[in-house]
Amino acid sequence: MQRGLPMQPTVVLLKEGTDTSQGKGQLLSNISACLAISETLSSTLGPRGMDKLIVNERGDAQITNDGATILKLLDIVHPAARTLVDIARAQDAEVGDGTTSVVLLAAQLLKEVRGYIEEGVSPQIIMKGFRQAAQLALDRIKAIQVTVDKSNPEHFRSLLLKCASTSMSSKLIHSEKPFFSNMVVDAVLCLDQDDLDENLIGVKKIAGGGMQDSLLVNGVAFKKTFTYAGAEQQPKSFRDPLVLSLNVELELKAEKDNAEVRVEAVSDYQAIVDAEWEIIYRKLEAIEKTGAKIVLSKLPIGDLATQWFADRDIFCAGRVPATDLQRVVQAVGGSIQSTCSDIRREHLGTCGRFEERQFGGERYNIFEECPKAKTCTLLLRGGAEQFIEEVERSLHDAIMVVKRAVKNGDVVAGGGAIEMDLSAHIRKHALSIPGKLQLVMIAFAKALEIIPRQICDNAGLDSTDILNKLRMKHATGETWSGVDVDGSEGVRNNMEAFVWEPSLVKVNAISSATEAACLILSVDETVRGPQSEGANPGPKAPPGTAQRALRGRGRGMPRR
Repeated sequence: MQRGLPMQPTVVLLKEGTDTSQGKGQLLSNISACLAISETLSSTLGPRGMDKLIVNERGDAQITNDGATILKLLDIVHPAARTLVDIARAQDAEVGDGTTSVVLLAAQLLKEVRGYIEEGVSPQIIMKGFRQAAQLALDRIKAIQVTVDKSNPEHFRSLLLKCASTSMSSKLIHSEKPFFSNMVVDAVLCLDQDDLDENLIGVKKIAGGGMQDSLLVNGVAFKKTFTYAGAEQQPKSFRDPLVLSLNVELELKAEKDNAEVRVEAVSDYQAIVDAEWEIIYRKLEAIEKTGAKIVLSKLPIGDLATQWFADRDIFCAGRVPATDLQRVVQAVGGSIQSTCSDIRREHLGTCGRFEERQFGGERYNIFEECPKAKTCTLLLRGGAEQFIEEVERSLHDAIMVVKRAVKNGDVVAGGGAIEMDLSAHIRKHALSIPGKLQLVMIAFAKALEIIPRQICDNAGLDSTDILNKLRMKHATGETWSGVDVDGSEGVRNNMEAFVWEPSLVKVNAISSATEAACLILSVDETVRGPQSEGANPGPKAPPGTAQRALRGRGRGMPRR
């Protein structure tokens, strides 16, 4: 009798309910997810790009056409597509502009090679070709970028203005480009040129008025803080005052909940109360002796101190936000003190002029003519709240672009000109290479054309016709020919038309897009845990917690 073969035991490797998908189908599915994201963003690119209105689960609406902001507001759950969200955020943090371009470019690279994946070309060959093509592109940018001479301040300022206005041309504020470009360039130039910390540019949004009512304060402005009675009697304007910044509470302290004081006689209780008053008066007198006329504190300044300062013609403001207080110290000098004793002259700052001014429905404290002013404040005005928020995002992009231009000084022509030149350069090089790499590099060159093509589509122009014109011009050596959305030809020399962008924006975009495309191509299997579908409820509370929490609520009689 023949013995049966021993039964093979079943190997359970993953938890029940785990979803695994792998192979070519999984890779194509990831590419489709990335293309879906790029289709959402594509209509926002360029000077004629449209805006998106995004409403969150609480019903708050935001209007924007900034790629990174749109991707942040859309709650994307597809794991591969979130790679594109990450590169958009990285581009926004590093350069500030080009967030839509980087996502479109990464998605288009994947789209161009999708046919090769379906035909069975190894993703490793495609990744090798992409990396070689990206290196060619970066070398080409370095070879043709235009370096601006910083020794001539007028010439350098005009470069920064052009970079700022190019960044704003696709935003909601493009109609006021000259006004805001000047404001952004002034803001960046008043920072410390070695450090260029954009966080020292404060932005305050004030509803009401028109865009032209926005202004740049060459110093610090912050909203009037909560004040007690007596604040109205304080002077609201000073010339050359001394400014003291504190991290001290100037209030009569109530005893803490866990403090217990036992007194034998009423006089002992009175002594405790008197001691509290004595402590605060000692602090106030120490502040007055410093000669400071403006006292700012992160912590509350109570009604007693407010009235005491008002009687001595000293201005005070408590509960000043930490970021604003830090910027005040940067502008006026001195340092933030954590005690009122032993304050010397070098701990105080000074400014040329201080006043409290009304803007719209708000009052603002403004410090101007500061000796150490390495900071400034933008006061933005506008009708709708969403509109002012979009203006702030647009100005942030422009500030980052100008900051990069100041640090770097190398520019290229925008409007699709640099992409067309890189495309022609890579295509020419690819024809000298045998094998499959040639096809991959030509696909990379074709993907770069998505930027000028999308600019044309969004402006309502015939993209096929204009791209043919651009290919012809670049073939004859016209390096800076790009899309012209205003002229009848549709094509112009964008370097002469002053559509300039820092070369760093393009270098970063091409590097990030190539890395993201290679990352997605290198994934051939997704393992999704069974719990990752639903929201994670967190650890369970121990039994009886709910009853204990409800016990003692209210002061009514307990239930019988």
